[in-house]
Amino acid sequence: MSPRRILAMMTATAALIAGPVLTAQASTSPQNAFSQQARDAGLTAAQAAALQRRADAVLASDPQARQISANKLAIPGGDLVLRAPGQAEPRDLAAPGQALACADGHLCIRDGQGNNYDYYYCGYYDFGGIGDGTFNNNQSSGTRARFYNQNGSERWSNVAKDSGTASWTPVYHIRPC
Repeated sequence: MSPRRILAMMTATAALIAGPVLTAQASTSPQNAFSQQARDAGLTAAQAAALQRRADAVLASDPQARQISANKLAIPGGDLVLRAPGQAEPRDLAAPGQALACADGHLCIRDGQGNNYDYYYCGYYDFGGIGDGTFNNNQSSGTRARFYNQNGSERWSNVAKDSGTASWTPVYHIRPC
């Protein structure tokens, strides 16, 4: 074999070996950044991994969801902030020191696990909250938020501006406005 042909084969072999390694590093870099963000916020590596598993579960259940920080996801209709391990109240780990607030025009829900849903687009959305929690219907006065059973029948509704408590376990869909 000629030296040129050997060099070509070695180059091709190196590309075959390096390709998957480089691809794996590129595909995991956002999660590495989120993991680092969680650790910078004071979570242990185990807590950061547990938080990422919860975010991954949301991403797997909703193909439209995308992770935008260690514990914040853009979901259809708004945002979801997962309560991180050790947090008494959910807060976005990318915005340390900023408490979550329900902005004017939003429907905000805190589920029984301490996760915070913030809806600010009209539409009909699947809802994954569970347990007993709270809501703040801070939309324009008179706007009706609707909450639905699994079969799509309306379970209950609420007219803005209002807040209260609710059991989210039987709520499967939400229409903020």
